[in-house]
Amino acid sequence: MKKNLFYYLFVVLCTATLFTSCSDDDDNGKNGDDQVTDISGKYKGSLVVSIDGSAADPVSQVISIAKSGEQTSQVVLSLKNFSFAGRLVGDIEVPCTVEEKDGVQSFSGQKDLKFTTEFGQALGTLPTSVNGTVKNGKISMKIGVTVALLGQTVDVDFDGDKMSGNESSEAKISDFVIDSDFITEQPVIDDENGTITFKVNEAATDDDLKALIPTFNISDKATVSPVSGVAQDFSSNKVVIYTVTAEDGTIKTYNASISGYIMKFSFEEWKTVGTGPAKHEEPLPSEVLASSVQGASLLGIFGWSGGFPVEKTDDAKDGEYAIKLVTLDTHEISSSFVPALTAGSLFTGTFNAGPAMSGDQLSCTRFGVEYNKKPLTLKGWYKYTPGDKYMNGTDKKNVTYPEGTDECAIQGVLYEAVDEEENSVTLTGHDINDSKYRVATAALSDGSAKADYTYFELPFTFLEGKEYDANKKYKLAIICSSSKDGDKFIGAGGSTLIIDALEVVGE
Repeated sequence: MKKNLFYYLFVVLCTATLFTSCSDDDDNGKNGDDQVTDISGKYKGSLVVSIDGSAADPVSQVISIAKSGEQTSQVVLSLKNFSFAGRLVGDIEVPCTVEEKDGVQSFSGQKDLKFTTEFGQALGTLPTSVNGTVKNGKISMKIGVTVALLGQTVDVDFDGDKMSGNESSEAKISDFVIDSDFITEQPVIDDENGTITFKVNEAATDDDLKALIPTFNISDKATVSPVSGVAQDFSSNKVVIYTVTAEDGTIKTYNASISGYIMKFSFEEWKTVGTGPAKHEEPLPSEVLASSVQGASLLGIFGWSGGFPVEKTDDAKDGEYAIKLVTLDTHEISSSFVPALTAGSLFTGTFNAGPAMSGDQLSCTRFGVEYNKKPLTLKGWYKYTPGDKYMNGTDKKNVTYPEGTDECAIQGVLYEAVDEEENSVTLTGHDINDSKYRVATAALSDGSAKADYTYFELPFTFLEGKEYDANKKYKLAIICSSSKDGDKFIGAGGSTLIIDALEVVGE
């Protein structure tokens, strides 16, 4: 949980604005001498992010320093392809002023950062300070940021050594092997796309896949995390990310996973994301499952205190937990970025909040993950309670309350993943129900109230003129919603859908 918190805060800071200046005020008494020792070059070392004094695990990082013009007292400090907690954040470039005293080169400065959330909401000013020294080729640096809105102080510490310039830049994994009776095809490494995929016995359970032990080799003088020979959890379609760092700091990541998703979701494992009013839980595996909570997690910024549309619940059919989807009546939130109705939704695919900034909420949902089987049935257990007040929030400024009772939706859609020009296809909320690339569908016909857990087994029906072709590439979208017309902002606040033991059977 700690790592997720660190990552959340650092991504908020870095993705908001990755460019800041250490030298806004050239009259701060630190202009220095044009002839200070040239400290330009690359420095490789360890970077640690701390929040209120609580530190995350250190990560390997390379920082570059380059002269700005001809003066050695003016430099640009850069972190390229900055990666934190196994995820790529981006580049940071910092213009700095350098001064020298007693053989030590120091750089320092401060800047007020301004940034916005993924909804485009301004979150104020963040006082930021940068201080560092270089002595005999060793660098020590600290970046401090005060996040008043979240009540946090973020410190970034870096210590490293100057590199010679002759270090190897190769960062590769080779000879990836998993010795297990459950493996039917050994891993295949795709260096171009950074993937490692393998096949397992269809009868393998989640417990069987929780402790597979990959062994592999990496480029000479490179390092890798996690290391070879350590058991990894590949259950529930999890993706294990291997980060290889070359001798010169070049970083390459590989996503290792089972080829062809085994579509079984028990909802037993969740991750905590965010902090403060945005703190929430998301179902795993996050590489396969997405939900409306990823967009609604920051509703608190707009004054919302009515909970989240996706939650973990102990009202389970099997195991300890199930997933609860709840429709939120958000029409009283004045911001144009927030729709009148926020349905609880779960789907295979990804969520991208960017389009919401222009009012296009339907493009935020990118449905489907690659699937290389012929789907037969979509099955599982559910219970459903519709909300009391049915509403039409299509026009947020003129919300109406027509006659009607809310219904839930559970469906599966198999569609072609490549178009006629060999371009990748991803369906969104705009076309998931009518795209010409759809091949087969499975849908719950009765979305009415169910007080007790009810079993469903929905056959996939191929659309007219369509059939499964093993030579084609497909994506499979599973979509569940607490309001079947939630994509049109029609439904009832409080409608609650609970789902457990969701599974797709394919051949």
